[in-house]
Amino acid sequence: MLKNTSLRLLTFGIFASFFLACSSGKGSKDPVDYVDPFNGTDFFGHTFPGATLPYGMVQLSPDHDVKGWTYAAGYVYSDSSIIGFSHTHFSGVGMTTGGDILVMPTVGDKVQTSPGSKEDPDSGYRSRYDKKDETASPGYYSVLLKDGNIKAELSATKRVGVHRYTFPASRKSTILMDIGHEIGGNAESGESFVKMVNDSTLEGYKDANGTPIFFVAKFNRPFEYYGTWDNDYKTPESAEGYWPYKNEEKGLNIGFFVGYQTQKDDQVVVKVAISHVSVEGARKNLQAEVPHWDFDKVKNEARQTWNDELARVSIKTEHEAQKQIFYTALYRSLLAQYISQDVDGQYMGMDKKIHTAQNYDFYPSFSCWDTYRSQHPLLTLIAPNHVNDFIKSIDAKAKEFGWLPAQHFRNTYRPSMVGDHLIPVIVDAYFKGYRDWDIEALYTAMRRKALESPPDSIPASAGRAGLADYIRLGYAPCDRTTESVPNTMELAYDDWCIARLAEALGKKEDAALFYKRAQNYRNVFDASTAFMRPRRENGNWLEALGNNQQAIDSVGSHHYYRYFDPLLVGRRPNRHYTESNAWQYLWSVQHDPAGLIQLLGGDKAFTQKLDTFFNMDASITPPKYVGVVGTIGQYVHGNQPSHHVAYLYNYAAAPWKTQYWAREVMERFYRTGPTGLCGNEDMGSLSSWYVLSSMGIYSVAPGSTQYTIGSPLFDEVEFKVKEDKTFKIIAKNTSSQNRYIQSATLNGQPFDRTWIDHSEIMKGGELVFEMGDKPNQSWGTQKNAAPYSQSAKL
Repeated sequence: MLKNTSLRLLTFGIFASFFLACSSGKGSKDPVDYVDPFNGTDFFGHTFPGATLPYGMVQLSPDHDVKGWTYAAGYVYSDSSIIGFSHTHFSGVGMTTGGDILVMPTVGDKVQTSPGSKEDPDSGYRSRYDKKDETASPGYYSVLLKDGNIKAELSATKRVGVHRYTFPASRKSTILMDIGHEIGGNAESGESFVKMVNDSTLEGYKDANGTPIFFVAKFNRPFEYYGTWDNDYKTPESAEGYWPYKNEEKGLNIGFFVGYQTQKDDQVVVKVAISHVSVEGARKNLQAEVPHWDFDKVKNEARQTWNDELARVSIKTEHEAQKQIFYTALYRSLLAQYISQDVDGQYMGMDKKIHTAQNYDFYPSFSCWDTYRSQHPLLTLIAPNHVNDFIKSIDAKAKEFGWLPAQHFRNTYRPSMVGDHLIPVIVDAYFKGYRDWDIEALYTAMRRKALESPPDSIPASAGRAGLADYIRLGYAPCDRTTESVPNTMELAYDDWCIARLAEALGKKEDAALFYKRAQNYRNVFDASTAFMRPRRENGNWLEALGNNQQAIDSVGSHHYYRYFDPLLVGRRPNRHYTESNAWQYLWSVQHDPAGLIQLLGGDKAFTQKLDTFFNMDASITPPKYVGVVGTIGQYVHGNQPSHHVAYLYNYAAAPWKTQYWAREVMERFYRTGPTGLCGNEDMGSLSSWYVLSSMGIYSVAPGSTQYTIGSPLFDEVEFKVKEDKTFKIIAKNTSSQNRYIQSATLNGQPFDRTWIDHSEIMKGGELVFEMGDKPNQSWGTQKNAAPYSQSAKL
């Protein structure tokens, strides 16, 4: 009996394997196979192609240069020589930082300790390479360095970068560790240190602009020679500034070199673990994550990790390019947020003290002016295991810093973007059911920041800009506050989020106060021009430009453009709008589109204004601004204030126009290849906009649980909402021409509104759209079909 059972099981196993092999097809692909890490590395997308894991602390990637905004990610696709491979990078930020702990293999008798220039690579240790010899996939990067004929391969775990270098036959094959290397330069950085612990291990630390980075580097074979360098030390007797067989170095522009005599195809594996806490933390990270020397094991596990994450969302479409764009965008959405605690939970807090994250991952960076709009709402749908950890991290920061920070990077607060947008991240998570954190403490912190200036122990710049005037006048005056118009509008939105939370927590007086303040956007609306317009402290509107010559006025240390020009973006510190102009910021009333429609004269006037916005000339008034990219009229998809605007037609009973423009933006500005992004990726915000929009939904007002309906791109999209439940969006007959919704059903019942609630999605089920090539102007236009607006509730 046992024999027969075993035989049947064996026969079934063989049949099942044969069936799976046949059904998968010879050319079948996993989601991970559609990802192109080079996407966005050209046209200032500021992405990097190197090896990392979802939410990983290490981003091991090649650097071409460190100077200037162009090299914010260290890499630009059009370049043809590589400095080396560093362990920290940001995905699409407009600042220059990261690029820490650079490793570079070289061949040749001369030890060079400076990278040299792109114009003359031979002047330093950088190497030329050909694009045909460069490949990348999630968790893996490879390139042939032509100058030494060295094959470089990179992979990573969460906290460890793993290098494999295949050398030619050489009397002197050297591996450099440049500790002074840093994207943006290290003029603001502190001291670095490196030492040799034994004949195959280096360790040390650096102060990267206030961010401590500790490292341990282990090599799979003992050093045959070694030494240190200090490029700030030049003397007649040591013109090169390096010291053979010295075992440690301290300074700013320092490094360490180790080397071997190699035979053809000799391989050296280097494991570099980092920590923001201590060298001991880096040692623990290394031992826990890569105790072996099997590079291919790390590479394969990285691929599987990525595939498991990406497979949470499945799509059906006949268009291979759409699959590549979608899964690349999903990949970017999952790598921008990264942890900074060691394997034992220790992390460096905003108070520069060591703390322990108890049973959660600590996240050090929140580019929240960008990511609150699309990335965080997306992650509430597809990454439920991480959302509570984001908020716990914010809670920890508020307690350790003694104040609720706004946008910040590497756990260091610096004045940056307008608004207070950790608030919508918190409130959106709360209303979507993520509550495993101290809501009362966070509510107290956000309320305090909305009502008070920081205490003396906190920099004044960490408070809300223009808060006293905002409370006193109901707006931020342009003659006292930089970027005064969005400062008023975005704080009004943040106050609406606080009001929502106060109401849910039973704090009625607070709710009434903040709901009232949420209407402050009206105080900068000028009916005579139909724009949100700069206003002086005395209540007068800033004078119109007319025939005047633009000038700059000063009040003490505050400087601002003298005249109002709706097409002027301008530059800091003089500008009245944040990286946008009056046309682009008019629509930033996400919490109350109905109120904005009322101000603009009703549905018809509102849609006409939107039509003009999309169809007018794309030019702005000089000086030109680099962020005005990805334009359709005055719509600028390369910058975040425009991201929700195509969806506003839904609020004015013209949803077919949302369907048209949402699809148009997807098709114009998301492409395959290095040039596939139209602007700065901004830590996943461009990519997550695409992921949501291609599904056919978008979160206009995070803090509300509603998603507005757009134009679903794929035949089917399915994702898990719980372990035992999925939600599927089906678009029948969808195509570039068939972008208009004809009818819809939700779980078999007629669906005739332009929004769906998060709770409906979390229950699982199917949302089915019938698509066509002509607008159905009766779908989604009846009473109560529009999404939430605060004024509709009043």
